[in-house]
Amino acid sequence: MTERGSKLLCLYLSLIFASVSSSSADADNCSFTNNGVGNKIQGLFVFGSSLVDNGNNNFLETRSKADYLPYGIDFPSGPSGRFTNNKNVIDLLCDQLKLPLIPPFQDPSTKGSKIVHGVNHASGASGILNDTGSIAGNATSLSQQVLDFEEVTLANLEAQLGCNCSQSLPSYLIVVGVGGNDYMLNYFLRKLYIQISIENFTANLIASLAQKLQKLHSLGGRKFVVMSLMPLGYSPVINRPNIIGTPSQLNNAAQLYNDRLKTLLDSLRSNLSDFSFVLINQYNIISSLTYSPPSRTGFTDIRNPCCAVASLSQGGNGISCDRGGKVCGDRTAYMYFDGLHPTGAVNIEIATKAYDSTLQSDAYPINVRQLAQQQEHDETQWNKPRQN
Repeated sequence: MTERGSKLLCLYLSLIFASVSSSSADADNCSFTNNGVGNKIQGLFVFGSSLVDNGNNNFLETRSKADYLPYGIDFPSGPSGRFTNNKNVIDLLCDQLKLPLIPPFQDPSTKGSKIVHGVNHASGASGILNDTGSIAGNATSLSQQVLDFEEVTLANLEAQLGCNCSQSLPSYLIVVGVGGNDYMLNYFLRKLYIQISIENFTANLIASLAQKLQKLHSLGGRKFVVMSLMPLGYSPVINRPNIIGTPSQLNNAAQLYNDRLKTLLDSLRSNLSDFSFVLINQYNIISSLTYSPPSRTGFTDIRNPCCAVASLSQGGNGISCDRGGKVCGDRTAYMYFDGLHPTGAVNIEIATKAYDSTLQSDAYPINVRQLAQQQEHDETQWNKPRQN
C-alpha cells in the first residue's frame, strides 16, 4: 500500500471510530428512565386500527368512535375511545412491561414529558390503504400515522430525551396492528373482488405495509411487534354475508394475509440485520379459544356481541354498540364485546400469549418478553429452538 493510501485508510478508520464514539455518546445522553423489570424497553409507538386505538378517534370527525357507554364500562376511567369494555392489547402489554398507558397522538395534551414512554397513533376504521379509512369518515390512514410520527412525534421525542431518534428508537417497541378493515370495509364492502383477485389485493396490501415498516426502520425503529389478522369470519357482525363477505371468505382472506405477512417479516429480517420482530398470531389464539370447551376457557358465548348492536336496517352499522345500550352482565363469558372487537377477557388471552408463550404458533419467532430483553444486535434468541 502506498503512503498516500495508508494515510487515507487511517483517516477513514478514524472517521468511523469517531462516528461510533459520537453515536455511543448520544445513546448515553438519552434521558431514559429505569422501569426496573430487566428489559431494555422504554415505551411503545403504536400504529394501526381500532384493535389498538386508545382514543385518537375521539378527536377526529369520524363515525368510528368508542367514547361512550357501554364502551369502557370496565375500564378504570370509563369510556376512553378504546373499542372494548376494558383494556385493549396495547394496555395489557404496557402492564406486562411495567410501563404507563400510552397517550393518543390526537389528544392535544400529548406533548412534553407525556411522550417519553411512547405515543399511540392508531385510528379506528383505518387501514393499510389510504381509502380504507375514508369510508368511515376521516380515520387516519397508516400512511398518515407514520408521517405524523416522523414529523411531529420524533421531533418532540428528541427534544425530551436530548438525543437523536436513531439512538433512542431501538429502546422502544414499534407495534403495528392493521389490515382487517382493508378486507371488511374495502375489498368486500366495495365489491372490489369484481375487479381484482384476493391474491392480487393481498399482494398490494403487503407491498404497501412493507414500505411503512421499512420507513419506520429507516427512522430508527429496530424492535417490531406485528399483529396478524384475527379470524374475521368468526366476528358477530350483523348482516355479515350481505355486507362484507361470507365467514369463509373473510377467514380465507385473513389466512392469506397472515401467510404473506410472515413471509414479509422473515424477508425484512434477512435483509436488515438489525430488524427484530415478534408476530402475534391472533388468528391462532382466537381460533383456539373458539374451539376449546367453555369449561377450560370460561367463554360460554363465542358468537354474539356482549353489547346491543344495531343492524343496518335499524340504522346502525352492524359493528358498533348502541350508545347507552344494553350490555351483558358477565363480560368475561363473551368473546366479542361488539360486532367486531374482542372483550377485555380475550385481550388478556392475546396479550399474555404474545408476551410469554413458548409456542411459535402464538408468537413467532420469539415472544415479546424475549424481544424486550434482547440486547441490540443480539441473535441468540433467534437461534434458540422453540416449540411449534
